[in-house]
Amino acid sequence: MHLHLVTIHAMPSAQAVPLAAAFLKAYLDGRPGPKPPVTVTTAEYFSGTPLEQIAGEIVGQQADLVGFPVYLWNRSDCCALIQQLRRHCPQLLLIGGGPEATADPAGLLQQAPFDLLAVGEGELTLAELLERRAENQPLAGLPGTARLVAGELQLVPRPKIEDLALLPSPYLAGLLDDHIRNGMVWQLSRGCPYACEFCYDGMGDRKVRRYPLERLEAELDYLVAHGAAQVFALDSTFNTDKKRAKSLLRLIRDRAPGVHFHFEVRHELLDKEQAQLFAELTCSLQIGLQSADPAVAGGVGRAFDRDDFRRKVMLLNDSGATFGFDLIYGLPDDSLEKFREGLNFALSLYPNHLDIFPLSVLPGTAVGIKAANTGLKHLAGPPYTLQESPSFPLADMAVARRLGAASDIFYSRGKAVAWFNGVARGLKLQPVELLERFGDWLLARQGRQCDEAEFDDRAIWQLQRQFLTQLFAERKAEKLLPAALDCVDYHYAYGVALMAVPPVPPSDDELLRLDPLQLPLRRAESLTLLPFHYEILDILESGEPDLAWIAKHLKASGSWAAIYPAHGEVCTESLIRPYYGLLEGLDGNQPSGQVAARLKIPADDALELLQFALAEGMVTGT
Repeated sequence: MHLHLVTIHAMPSAQAVPLAAAFLKAYLDGRPGPKPPVTVTTAEYFSGTPLEQIAGEIVGQQADLVGFPVYLWNRSDCCALIQQLRRHCPQLLLIGGGPEATADPAGLLQQAPFDLLAVGEGELTLAELLERRAENQPLAGLPGTARLVAGELQLVPRPKIEDLALLPSPYLAGLLDDHIRNGMVWQLSRGCPYACEFCYDGMGDRKVRRYPLERLEAELDYLVAHGAAQVFALDSTFNTDKKRAKSLLRLIRDRAPGVHFHFEVRHELLDKEQAQLFAELTCSLQIGLQSADPAVAGGVGRAFDRDDFRRKVMLLNDSGATFGFDLIYGLPDDSLEKFREGLNFALSLYPNHLDIFPLSVLPGTAVGIKAANTGLKHLAGPPYTLQESPSFPLADMAVARRLGAASDIFYSRGKAVAWFNGVARGLKLQPVELLERFGDWLLARQGRQCDEAEFDDRAIWQLQRQFLTQLFAERKAEKLLPAALDCVDYHYAYGVALMAVPPVPPSDDELLRLDPLQLPLRRAESLTLLPFHYEILDILESGEPDLAWIAKHLKASGSWAAIYPAHGEVCTESLIRPYYGLLEGLDGNQPSGQVAARLKIPADDALELLQFALAEGMVTGT
C-alpha cells in the first residue's frame, strides 16, 4: 500500500516546513504492533504552481491513497486538485486533514469530493485507516473522520493523544533535514488553554499536552548539529507553564546560543526572570495584544487589563528583549476610533514591530458561528476577511487598512522603534497621528494603496526622510529636523549592519605581513558610511531622542561615522573627515596609499587607520 502526502505552502519562507506530513510519516513508519506494509512518500509545492503539474506528478506516484493537509492559504488549491484527481483517478482514496478539515468539515466536503477527512490529530486515525484498508474493512465509523453520506455530515470523534511521547520525533528521524538550514518550526506542545473566540486554537477542550523535556533536549541538539539558523517555537502559549518555559530558555541559552528563536507568549504570565532569560537569547517574542479595548477583548473571550499589560511589557523593555505585538481590527464591537486608540497605546510601549491585520471570520470558531447574527460581513472563502460590520463600516475598514500598511512600512520595516515616539513628541503629534499622516502622504505620492513588500529597506529609509522633511516644514519645526534625520539615518545603518555578514578579517599574523597601502582595498558590503548633522555618539548617548533638548544643548557641528558589524555586535566609529573620505574612496581599483595621498593623509596615519579597518572587517582586500 502506498500513501502519498502532499503539502502546498503559501510561499517560500523559513516557516514553509511540511510539519504535518513529517509527523504522520514518522508515526506510520514506526507504528507499533502488527501492521500492513505501507510506503509513505511526501511532496511539497508552493501556491501558484500550476495545478495540472501538481496533479500530473501525484498521478505519477501511482499511490493508493493521497492526503492533503488543508490550511487557510491552500484550501482552494487543494479542493481544485481533488476535483481533478477525482476525474482522472477515480480509484484513488483522497483524504483531507489539517485545520480547515477540523474546523469546517461540512463546508470542505461540500466544496470538493474528498472520500473522507481526518478531523483533529491524524496519526492514530491514518494508522487505523491503513489497517482497515489492508483488511478490506469499511471505513464507515472510523474514529477521527468526517464523511458526507446522502448529503449529511457523519463525524466520528477521536480522543486526543494524551501522551505525546508516543509519537516518534520527525526531527530525530531526519525527515526534515532538508529544511533545517533555511529555518525550522519546532513543535513543543499541542493544544491551547485559552478560549479566544476568533481563533482555531480556541476550539477544543483547552487542554495542553507537552512533549517530554528529554525529547526536546535531543531535538534541540539535533537542530543545532544540523546547522539551524532560526527556529520558530510552535507553542501558542509558550510561557503558560512558567517553570518549564524557564527550563527550556536556559537549555536554549546553553545549547543554541547562535540560533535565532521566535516565541509566542502571553503577557499575563511574564515575570522579571523570564524577561531576562529572553534577553539573554537571540530571539524575538510575539505578544497577542489583538485589541487594547477591554470591552472588545472581553467580547471574544479575552481578559485585558491595560495597566498590567504595560507593566509586563516594560519588563521586556527593561531587559532589552526584542518583542512585537499582534493587532486585529474589526473584532465584534470594534470601531475605527477604538482601533486607533489601541494602536496609539501599542506604539507607546516601544514594540520592535507590529503585525496588524483585519479580522478573519474563521469557520467553526465562535465568531464565525455568530457572524450572521452579529452582522459581520466577510469573504465566504479563505482568508475569510471581514469586509464590514455594524460598528466598523466599509470606509473605516479602508482607513484601518491604510493605517496598518503605514505601520508596516514606516514603523516595522523602517526600524523606527528607537526614535519614533521621540519624533512624534517633537512634532507634537500622537504616535498614531504620525502614522496616519505618513499613510495619507504615501497615498497622495503613489496614487494608490501600497504594501510594504513593494519597497526594499533603502527605499523605505528614503521615504522616511522625504516625509519627515516635508512634515517638519509643515509643522514649522525645521530646527528639529536635523536631529530627527540623524536618528533615522543611524538606525537605518544599524539595521543594515545587524543583518549583514561581515568579511572574515585577517589574523594578527596575516595583518603583520600585509602592506595595506599597497593593496587595492575596498569597503566591505557590511559597512555603512554616513555623515550626520550632530556628533552621532552624543545623540546615541543621550538615550531616546528629545529633539528639542538636542537642538538646544548639542552643537550641529557635523560628524562622519562608520557603522558595521564586528565582534558579534554593531559598532559605530566616529571619524575625522579625511579618514571618512579615505574609507569612502576605497573601491578596490587602486592602491589604498594613492587614495590617502590624494587626501593629503600622512602615510603613517593612513597605515594605522587601514590596519584597524582590516582587523575590524570594515574593509577587505578580497
